[in-house]
Amino acid sequence: MVAAKTASTRWLVRIIPLILAGCAGLATYVVVKRKNGVAAAFLTLYFVFLLCMLLSYFRVFLEIQHNPGVTPLGERAVVQRERDKERKRQGRKAESDLEAGERYEAGADNNPDSPGLERFYSKNVFVCNTDGRPRWCSSCCTWKVDRAHHCSELDRCVKKMDHYCPWVGGVVGETSFKFFMQFTGYTALYCIVVIVATVICLKSKLDSGQGVDGLVIAALAISAFFGLFTFTMTATSIRYAIVNLTNVDYLKSKNMVHQLAIRVPRGTQGTPKYSVITYPLPKRSGPGHEEDPPRDQLATRTFAIVKTEMGENPWDLGPYRNWQSIMGNSPVDWLLPIKPSPCAVYENNESFYEMGPLYEQLRERFGLPELSSSEKGEVIELKQHRHVNGTDSTRGS
Repeated sequence: MVAAKTASTRWLVRIIPLILAGCAGLATYVVVKRKNGVAAAFLTLYFVFLLCMLLSYFRVFLEIQHNPGVTPLGERAVVQRERDKERKRQGRKAESDLEAGERYEAGADNNPDSPGLERFYSKNVFVCNTDGRPRWCSSCCTWKVDRAHHCSELDRCVKKMDHYCPWVGGVVGETSFKFFMQFTGYTALYCIVVIVATVICLKSKLDSGQGVDGLVIAALAISAFFGLFTFTMTATSIRYAIVNLTNVDYLKSKNMVHQLAIRVPRGTQGTPKYSVITYPLPKRSGPGHEEDPPRDQLATRTFAIVKTEMGENPWDLGPYRNWQSIMGNSPVDWLLPIKPSPCAVYENNESFYEMGPLYEQLRERFGLPELSSSEKGEVIELKQHRHVNGTDSTRGS
């Protein structure tokens, strides 16, 4: 379980479920106990949507608490955060200049055998920086997988982070976005039923001369507020799902340029259109530095570093396939909060996430040579002797 950094946010996450339970309890009391003019069939519809809302809420809440989709911390971050915990236990609030410097000078790991680096060059394409290396998170001290963003509330990188939502217990990302959308959708439908029921009840009371019922007015106001809020969230989430973007992606999508490392035949030379990088990264040469044996040199992979045009989305599979990658392949998956999103369990040697048509268009646009049949079938052997201090660099995969 990964909790928020601030105590106020953690308390908010604990209190909000009680608030929501109180609102649902009030609505149920008004609709059931004061059901003037409300038909039995309408009550059935009310409880169907109430059940769907509760199930989807429990699913998204539990998913966020136990499987938020965070990436593992690097060794330097683990050490630093252990120091922070120890400092808090000792009641030391202030850091020395030296400790503060250690914390914020967590630059990219320049070690060619950097743990986790082979996870990227074992793929055929990944998001990279200008130098061809993957993106680096200075707070988590680790290489960022494609589409991961750093969440300031958790102080962790989250895969396909959408937003932080205390209403559902934390950060909405790759593992929880589907269930979040189901929850907001069912909540919007539930609120519509409550609004209609309370309006009918209120009209019946006024027609019979009973006057205005304060509880009915309260239920109407609350359901109208949450109905408008969840309807807006649902519509926005559906839009993001159809174009295969998260909220974080969408906010900068129009001006975003993605830089990709695309695998090309071994030994390909750079051109005016693109530069190249070869993995594993070369070790330092000279006295005291071991040269790679010939067998390891044959296991190298070359990547061309290219850029998309502004606003292009490499993961856009088309509206329907984008929807399926998040919600599942059948209407049953779309409606029931049971199976995880296909993108959350995607496993492929090609890329971290399925690439859209733009991938092949980029190969053609930059004139990248095709891989030979033997290279297409290659499987990177993770060389344990290249790991530093016995560290398993595959962790977090």
